Amino acid sequence: MELVTKLKQSWRTLTMLFALVLIWIIFQYVTDGAFLESRNLSNLFRQMTVTGVLAMGMVLIIVAGHIDLSVGSVVCFLGVTLAMLMQKGYAPAAAILVTLGVGLLISLVQGWLTAYQKVPAFIVTLAGMMVFRGLSMGVTAGVTIPLEDSWIKSFGSAYVPTTMGSAIAGVAVLFMVVTRLRRRSSALQHGVATSSPLMTALGLLLMAAVIAGFTVTMNRYEGVPVPVLVMLALMVLFNFIATKTVFGRHVYAVGGSVEAAHLSGVNVRRVVLGNFLLMGLLTTVAAMILTARVESAQPDAGQLLELDAVASCVIGGTSLMGGKGTIAGALLGALVMESLNNGMSLANMEAFWQYIVKGLVLVVAVWLDVASQKAR
Repeated sequence: MELVTKLKQSWRTLTMLFALVLIWIIFQYVTDGAFLESRNLSNLFRQMTVTGVLAMGMVLIIVAGHIDLSVGSVVCFLGVTLAMLMQKGYAPAAAILVTLGVGLLISLVQGWLTAYQKVPAFIVTLAGMMVFRGLSMGVTAGVTIPLEDSWIKSFGSAYVPTTMGSAIAGVAVLFMVVTRLRRRSSALQHGVATSSPLMTALGLLLMAAVIAGFTVTMNRYEGVPVPVLVMLALMVLFNFIATKTVFGRHVYAVGGSVEAAHLSGVNVRRVVLGNFLLMGLLTTVAAMILTARVESAQPDAGQLLELDAVASCVIGGTSLMGGKGTIAGALLGALVMESLNNGMSLANMEAFWQYIVKGLVLVVAVWLDVASQKAR
């Protein structure tokens, strides 16, 4: 009975997992077994990091009832900034700090216009999308700027040694077990309903199996990619922010009802501005990963990244009406999106079909969200 209840509560996540497995099976067949090879899966996870990092910030923006259409152009502009600073002889650490400062300044301005000047986020970030794309093209004169520093390059393309990757996986499993058992013990002490010992054990075994399987698959190629570890570390951090902090609770309160949140004493403007600043931080990280991976800053980099980030959030269960969404769901959505991109490219599908398939998947995801809202 408890299992049935859990399945009903997690039907959206289970639907996405089923869709992901189905996508992988189809592409495994279409590509004659190449899709699930360790090398391709390693590339798949490495390629999803940029969209995944952006989706984490986009979740909080959408949950609070806003949207950020500028992230793709800002990623491009920050990549250009980083490459040009390195070209001028800046030390890597200094170049990264300056780039981070520029990213936070951009998000501060956009957040201030949205939160304090009441300009709709759609307009502010749409303008930002055009402004920073234009600045990137103007500053580079349409020329690619090479990134020559090997330390920064490793941020986007290096791999963790297999022994270290296995050790990190072991620590992750141990942390997960201790956290889950402490949470269950606390719930029992306070008389809060919680899972039975059997369900708790099954959940922990399943998560441990996923972590172990992922690590073994990555180690069969060259090890766990560094950008994937960065993305997973950010997932843990932002999941904590979203679920365990006052700021996170305020974000969901604002998304549920701005008026109710304001009457409850929530500083709505500060919450919106904080959301944009977090988005600026994640946009900077995404720019570093993308620029390091391609080893250059290109004036046309990051095109449609904002749409991929929004689509990842929606596919992962974030409601465009606000008030609902999770960090883990956004990453699951990013994995679905990148699986489609990777599989269709591997199968040599024409570009127009790729746009059609991704569009249809997004429409179905939104339809499921609307249907669930009506059902409730």
